[in-house]
Amino acid sequence: QVQLVESGGGLVQAGGSLRVSCAASGSTFSSGATAWFRQAPGKEREFVAAISRYGGTTNYADSVKGRFTVSRDNSENTVYLQMNRLKPEDTAVYYCAMRGPYGLTSLASRYDYWGQGTQVTVSS
Repeated sequence: QVQLVESGGGLVQAGGSLRVSCAASGSTFSSGATAWFRQAPGKEREFVAAISRYGGTTNYADSVKGRFTVSRDNSENTVYLQMNRLKPEDTAVYYCAMRGPYGLTSLASRYDYWGQGTQVTVSS
């Protein structure tokens, strides 16, 4: 059982940067990949980025590739999403998710634990 708590969301101007965090607690020893998803008002939830259990593999949606970086600090059981050169279309609620002891995937249905989400708003 894993609990995820997100933080770091806020308001930022276009072109700016923001880092959101996802702190995990519980039985993280049996956890696997962690991913970030986002959902904007009126839109479907979409995959943003994922990172493997020990950080050796990452994957990004085309829309954020080159601008966002996902990383993790296992000693702190925390996953980060560094967002650079933010655009208004990045505005959304960002969720982190963790799955069992398996590799990364962009499919939300494969993830077992979810955070509460943190709002990221990018102004023009």
